[in-house]
Amino acid sequence: MDAKVLKVNVSEGIAVVTISRPEALNALNSLFFQEMDELISEVSGRREVKVMIITGEGKAFAAGADIAEMAQKTQEEGRHFSAQGQKVFRRLELMPQPVIAAVNGFALGGGCELALACDIRIASSKAKFGQPEVNLGVIPGYAGTQRLPRLVGLGNALLLLLSGEMIVAEEALRIGLVQKVVEPEQTLPAAIELAKTIAAKGPRAVQLAKKITRQGHLMDFESGCALESETFGSLFENEAAEGMRAFLEKRPPRWPGQS
Repeated sequence: MDAKVLKVNVSEGIAVVTISRPEALNALNSLFFQEMDELISEVSGRREVKVMIITGEGKAFAAGADIAEMAQKTQEEGRHFSAQGQKVFRRLELMPQPVIAAVNGFALGGGCELALACDIRIASSKAKFGQPEVNLGVIPGYAGTQRLPRLVGLGNALLLLLSGEMIVAEEALRIGLVQKVVEPEQTLPAAIELAKTIAAKGPRAVQLAKKITRQGHLMDFESGCALESETFGSLFENEAAEGMRAFLEKRPPRWPGQS
């Protein structure tokens, strides 16, 4: 993939994607969304990629949308810009592979919404999070008003959305916005370590665990349980058989499709 905004490195089944606009604090512009959309299609179809990590170059993960670009838009263009971002982040959320956000610095506005669309968030102790759109007279446009309350609860979400204020990494951990806080130099290594742990598990089981957890989260409990039972049984044909056999034989599993 020939990209200008995203740097991609694939190694040991892990794709590390770096947003590379450090001079603009990795602000998300139209080219970012175009490249991310293409990358999602490419990585989703690569069986050898088990986990994807997203991080930022420099002192920001992503400091929101590109205001200079956004300020020129009409109402109709604004609707399209929002819908484009929502579509790409939804595709990211629905990728078969787990996606980890390694939040190395500022994650504000659209950058925070990008982190919300990932499955797991690991943050530098110096990272800061926020939805400051109200300071500009707008609201989040990439489904931040929808994902944030589902993740941290209505009260915590409204506090961030209405005040426009930033919170530090430890507060983000306390309210459930991130799952782990590490020293700044350990942000990407910690994400890679977790990715390696996930990549060593049953690949189909990992993908289905992600899929049905996300689907079931929006279902009633009984429907979610029915989906779980159906999915649980579907794994017994090959992957579960190998995993259980390896456990009983006290050896590492040789997952189907892996050399």
